[in-house]
Amino acid sequence: MFDTILIANRGEIACRVIDTCRRLGVRTVAVHSDVDAQARHVEMADVAVSLGGASPAESYLRGDAIIAAAQATGAQAIHPGYGFLSENPDFVDAVEAAGLVFIGPSASAIRAMGLKDAAKALMAEAGVPVVPGYQGSDQSPDLLAREAEAIGYPVLIKAVAGGGGKGMRLVEAPKGFADALASAQSEAKTAFGNAHVLIEKYITSPRHIEVQVFGDGETAVHLFERDCSLQRRHQKVIEEAPAPGMTPEMRDAMGHAAVRAAEAIGYKGAGTVEFIVDGSDGLRPDGFWFMEMNTRLQVEHPVTEAITGVDLVEWQLRVAAGEPLPCVQGDLTITGHSFEARLYAEDVPAGFLPATGRLAHLAFPKGARADTGVRTGDVISPHYDPMIAKVIVHGSSRAIALRKLRQALAETQVAGTVTNLAFLGALARHEGFSVGDVDTGLIGRDLVALTDVPDLAPAVTAQAVLALVGLDRAPQNLDGFALWAPVAQELAVAFGEDILGCRITTRGPGEIDVAVNGQIVAARYGANGWRFDGQPGAAVFVEDGVATVFGDLTTVLRRVDPLDVDAGAGASGDLIEAPMPGLVRQVFVSAGATVAKGDRLAILEAMKMEHSLLAARDGVVAEVMAQAGSQVEAGAVLIRLEEEEI
Repeated sequence: MFDTILIANRGEIACRVIDTCRRLGVRTVAVHSDVDAQARHVEMADVAVSLGGASPAESYLRGDAIIAAAQATGAQAIHPGYGFLSENPDFVDAVEAAGLVFIGPSASAIRAMGLKDAAKALMAEAGVPVVPGYQGSDQSPDLLAREAEAIGYPVLIKAVAGGGGKGMRLVEAPKGFADALASAQSEAKTAFGNAHVLIEKYITSPRHIEVQVFGDGETAVHLFERDCSLQRRHQKVIEEAPAPGMTPEMRDAMGHAAVRAAEAIGYKGAGTVEFIVDGSDGLRPDGFWFMEMNTRLQVEHPVTEAITGVDLVEWQLRVAAGEPLPCVQGDLTITGHSFEARLYAEDVPAGFLPATGRLAHLAFPKGARADTGVRTGDVISPHYDPMIAKVIVHGSSRAIALRKLRQALAETQVAGTVTNLAFLGALARHEGFSVGDVDTGLIGRDLVALTDVPDLAPAVTAQAVLALVGLDRAPQNLDGFALWAPVAQELAVAFGEDILGCRITTRGPGEIDVAVNGQIVAARYGANGWRFDGQPGAAVFVEDGVATVFGDLTTVLRRVDPLDVDAGAGASGDLIEAPMPGLVRQVFVSAGATVAKGDRLAILEAMKMEHSLLAARDGVVAEVMAQAGSQVEAGAVLIRLEEEEI
């Protein structure tokens, strides 16, 4: 076993690797950018080395600086985590040339699976079923359009060097192919430095099921499957293991195919073979096809660990250090069921836009595993993926595990930035998902219901109001004492753009009435704390005049100063603003241009994704205030439309 390893990553995966290293007594070295100098993974490691800069290119993608840090700190090996340099074969070559061990597969194995088109050809030779499609080197738009016609719509355009849904577009009909191709190629060029794409048949009732494999460079085993069908924009949201509806015959066929794929390239370490599965008529051994192989540890690896009892990071360290595979296939079994939900800082009602901000409060329930790289007080940076944590649960059955997931999400507390927590809760309660009826189109089909914001309950407002004025404490003897009438005070709170008038009347110790827009909520204090109209209160966090009420739906209400002027008064669709800090990738209009509602005016690149900025109304462009290549802050005005005539 190694004495010291360097972790060439950040965030939750760096912390995850450190956890196992601590248990094994292995010394760890963290690297960090300037903005991550106080990050959790830096705090946890034994030694930390600054890489400088802020963006990935200035820090976590600097392979030479990472290798130098490993040599300077006495590390014998480098663990890449996932993302950044984890699937860069040139980095693997450089690590080994420096006399260090790369904790992962060989450069040749990564190269073999690095380009989707070449990987599919290789898998077909190895007897692994592949999806019909075009993987040729001729990238002319006309040829790609003809190939798409020959394959038959709908088709997927996918970046050959892609991952994480970047450079991927679904095209339903020939009319949208040209625009989708240009968009996919642009995003692929930005994300991977390679604009080449492949075209493949889109399965109309697809499920995304992947198999965890582990090899020693010669032989491999599989650790069963994970279902990752709950996706948004081809990015996974909730994963589970094992896959619902899986049969022994299907599991055996997929497992053997995944092992063949790994052994065909002499795979060493942890990897995942991803399959697209036709779920239209149940799971059948002849109804799955190879999509790609991720030559690294996957984000969703904890669900496999939960059902197998295996620490995959420990296996990575042991095999990289020269030990044999810890077990043979017959030793591996499945126990129970596990779910993982990805908690992100993102504005769901605004179209799942990545969000930034300070985590004023962050807490996870004791009954769930939470893999996270942040703490209360940390800032979600615009430079990196906005993941806050992965919430993982395990139960003896799928039904029990799902109940635990719902409870864990309801008890997760985040304040200070918007998150997808309510969306995750809605997914966990979705009727189809609850019975295992899932496919990759579920979220898209039911997006309106899943993102619906329910009406604000007066009792929740009442609880927030008491917290904002400091009356959510245990009552005191003189509370409400007055000579002539009950003590009352007025308060206004904002819920989104709505202003609610509230009146707090203290009738006596532990007896408060809160009128919310005229509707009375009875707040009463008992042995178990405050109850509101008979229902127990939830946890509340207050900071700077903002109350966050936790529960099935996290609710944020802001105290309104009556002297404040509504910043949104008179707002219209005249201004197109940057919803987050980012790089203006393209601007499609100029002053004087006539635009229609929904027209794409510009593309903003932020948090490794491209976001289209659309016209909110019909109009004429009065002024373009940003150009391609400009770095802008959140709220910056990019384009102004002429005022509408009244």
